[in-house]
Amino acid sequence: MTQAPAAPKAARRRHDREIIALAVPAFGALVAEPLFVLADSAIVGHLGTAQLAGLGVASALLTTAVSVFVFLAYATTAAVARRVGAGDLPSAIRQGMDGIWLALLLGAAVIAVVLPTAPALVELFGASDTAAPYAVTYLRISSLGIPAMLVVLAATGVLRGLQDTKTPLYVAIGGFVANGALNVGLVYGAGLGIAGSAWGTVIAQCGMAAVYLYVVVRGARRHGASLRPDVAGIRACAQAGAPLLVRTLSLRAILMIATGVAARLGDSDVAAHQIILSLWSLMAFALDAIAIAGQAIIGRYLGADDPEGARAVCRRMVEWGIASGVGLGLLIILARPLFIPLFTGDAAVQDAALPALVVVALAQPVCGIVFVLDGVLMGAGDGPYLAWAMIATLAVFTPVALLVPTFGGGLTALWGAMTLMMAVRMLTLWLRSRSGRWIVTGATR
Repeated sequence: MTQAPAAPKAARRRHDREIIALAVPAFGALVAEPLFVLADSAIVGHLGTAQLAGLGVASALLTTAVSVFVFLAYATTAAVARRVGAGDLPSAIRQGMDGIWLALLLGAAVIAVVLPTAPALVELFGASDTAAPYAVTYLRISSLGIPAMLVVLAATGVLRGLQDTKTPLYVAIGGFVANGALNVGLVYGAGLGIAGSAWGTVIAQCGMAAVYLYVVVRGARRHGASLRPDVAGIRACAQAGAPLLVRTLSLRAILMIATGVAARLGDSDVAAHQIILSLWSLMAFALDAIAIAGQAIIGRYLGADDPEGARAVCRRMVEWGIASGVGLGLLIILARPLFIPLFTGDAAVQDAALPALVVVALAQPVCGIVFVLDGVLMGAGDGPYLAWAMIATLAVFTPVALLVPTFGGGLTALWGAMTLMMAVRMLTLWLRSRSGRWIVTGATR
């Protein structure tokens, strides 16, 4: 009788080991990605204000372009993990190669659009006359690296599906170091200015893509998987990714609306909003790491025809999400008097940010549940539901956010609307997880 609880405890410990083994390296890789932009900014900033402003505009455009295609990682992770769970490694790698071929095709299409339209895009983002030439130069050169960036996304999804998040961490660290060294050498050593920074980033991204391709191709040859493009497979990858693209665009719209509303509140509020948004993004990396583990683990369990295992690990990851959210919320509360002065000494900005940060802190447990369940449903290949749920969330958030300037409350009210948005997401995801309709077993959904 005393040994009855041993099995559930053993199962939880096994799930914990799986989650930690995947989530910790994933968090490191996620944090390494924005460091590329920080390194470029630090190096280019010494060239002059106009160059730094140009880099800011071009980087925002590039980040938006690449983030739209993040479904290459998410959809590939779920599809590969299912086949791993089914014990079909050749098919898993073949699926991954289809995702990589799709990434190359999309990357080529983006280059074809960006190169001729770079000046118009820079003007659309409101670059000044002095910054615009630098932004156009950086954008045109850096766009040549977009296929490599998208290959990195797809190949990262392949390795995550194969239950490997350590290799992406090592590649991200190596890419960051190479990017910094190349930027310094080309910007100052070769005297290429902002063009040197762009070329350094392109070379670093191509190097990362080459490493990923080597790892995936080696696995394909080991397991006898074909490397040739398969039209049907590429089409299937695109179809699986389309709902996730809708989800991502809806989320980007929410963030853009929030920034637009903050701008209408005044300069102090929009400045405080940017500070809070940067912290919110950092917290999201920690929670997204658990979601990435969820994508890989859930896909594997469903591929192995183990619905009970999928349910059990889902419950455990939700517990992880709540605990992580509580911890992050407490950290925000304790650190906010120290955090905000790092960004600004303006008393008005600090006064706007401090109460809003309390709202952000209280919302973190909700965010933890949202990120985990998002990862679970992605791992299950439940993209269509995620798309419709995010569209519904956007429909609820938009009128509430737009009414903030009318009814008052300032930035605190705006972040209250952001918390409402996360609560709506939590409700839609929780209802889906409770329904069990996401549980579709087998090598394919």
